[in-house]
Amino acid sequence: MEQRYPTPGPGTAHRRTRRLRVALLALAATGGLLLTACSAGQDSNTSSADRSNRTGGLPAPAGSAAAGEQRGQSPDDSPSADHLSTFALDVDTASYGYARRVLADGRLPDPSQVRPEEFVNSFRQDYDRPDGNGFSVTVDGARTDRASWSLVRVGLATRAADSGERPPAALTFVVDVSGSMGEPGRLDLAKKSLDTMTDRLGDDDSVALVTFSDEARTVLPMTRLGGHRGRVHDAVDDLETEDSTNLGAGVEKGYATATDGLREGATNRVVLISDGLANTGDTHADSILERVSRARRDHGITLFGVGVGSDYGDALMERLADKGDGHTAYVSGDDDARKVFVDQLPQNIELTARDAKAQVAFDPETVAEFHLVGYDDRKVADEDFRDDNVDGGEVGPGHTVTALYAVRTKPGADGHLATASVRWLDPKSRAPHEESGQLETDALHDDVWSAPSRFQVTAIAAYFADTLRTRASEADDVGSLPGNPGLGELGERAHAQAKKTEDQDVDQLAEAIDEASGMK
Repeated sequence: MEQRYPTPGPGTAHRRTRRLRVALLALAATGGLLLTACSAGQDSNTSSADRSNRTGGLPAPAGSAAAGEQRGQSPDDSPSADHLSTFALDVDTASYGYARRVLADGRLPDPSQVRPEEFVNSFRQDYDRPDGNGFSVTVDGARTDRASWSLVRVGLATRAADSGERPPAALTFVVDVSGSMGEPGRLDLAKKSLDTMTDRLGDDDSVALVTFSDEARTVLPMTRLGGHRGRVHDAVDDLETEDSTNLGAGVEKGYATATDGLREGATNRVVLISDGLANTGDTHADSILERVSRARRDHGITLFGVGVGSDYGDALMERLADKGDGHTAYVSGDDDARKVFVDQLPQNIELTARDAKAQVAFDPETVAEFHLVGYDDRKVADEDFRDDNVDGGEVGPGHTVTALYAVRTKPGADGHLATASVRWLDPKSRAPHEESGQLETDALHDDVWSAPSRFQVTAIAAYFADTLRTRASEADDVGSLPGNPGLGELGERAHAQAKKTEDQDVDQLAEAIDEASGMK
């Protein structure tokens, strides 16, 4: 069974300013209430183990190493533990994008909206890439300054995004035109983004446009762009805000329009652009998507959610994307829009893998306990790893997926540490494929901060998310992830890596850490 690591002792803590501590405490309490409410509202067939994984605050399962520690026993004396970790792949980045927006506005993000995997997956990685569809697997790690604890990085990469030939795309834009979208940086940014994306698509691609407020309507049926780009631009330019937000009606109409305009051999995708603040009609992601489940399952229509706005319904948009076989991104300004709709266009509309799942097997001879950082609502039962009827994640070209683990090795342990495997279905034939990678203890870097730059950036992003969402106590300045040095040192290391990598994304990470640290 996956273990929870103990909270670092006071001797490892750096001091926060009192105001930051109080702010985090208040937000953490709110996040705990939200998580409890969310857990209570899960489907009746959701197991208690799944719910405890999501809340993260329940006691460790009986028989596990962590449970042994709670009873005052040595973890090594407790019954044998399960050393498998299985999860569906996730390429969402909206949580990190929205956190940056909130921090820039002078606020701390709600801990319940901080998903560490989305922080980590927001940055470029240095993994080798495969030649064809599917994944390469990279496994590396580094020791922390906590005795016996290491950070282990499992990196999965798809082939490079090719701006040349690709299958045609049939995209149904579903645009929120409710009153809340009238705020600057919402509908105006959405219109600019759609115009830009329309110009970047090929002549053989197709576009439809659906809007929703109190009701939903199809503004433009599926239209080939060759010779008709002007029609799309005209339809986008005419968009104006109206009244309430019936997001359920918009999604339902969007899938119906996508089904009517379905193209064989094309990538059929709904692109939902909204602030996610549903207040009319059905506001529950599961029931919304249940009504369109046939379109998803029978026709393979996937969902790409793009969030906008200073107030953003993150939970609803994230749930829609997870259940809609897709992913989410957040756009706060022109730079983000260019990245999502131009630079990352191929990976956001094309698929190279369906129902992708990862499973990491830690060697019980060397590993005492481990903890997967994030992926709280993407956990998959270990026995379902090779069950291709169980939903996984959809991934496009040019994507990387990173899973970071905190791993405590046994005293004097040496040898094999972990085997990481990824399983996916070919997007056309649905034939299953697998790939694996290995890690030995002697391959661990001696220290996180002497590891390669991209590993350090991964660690900084994870530690930052950990600090923002931790249930901090008055004595603690850091989160519970082993080796977390606190915001002050994280900011310094982020600035150093931004200078070393000359990466604008890392520079923005450093700025976000500074903003969090400066809330005195």
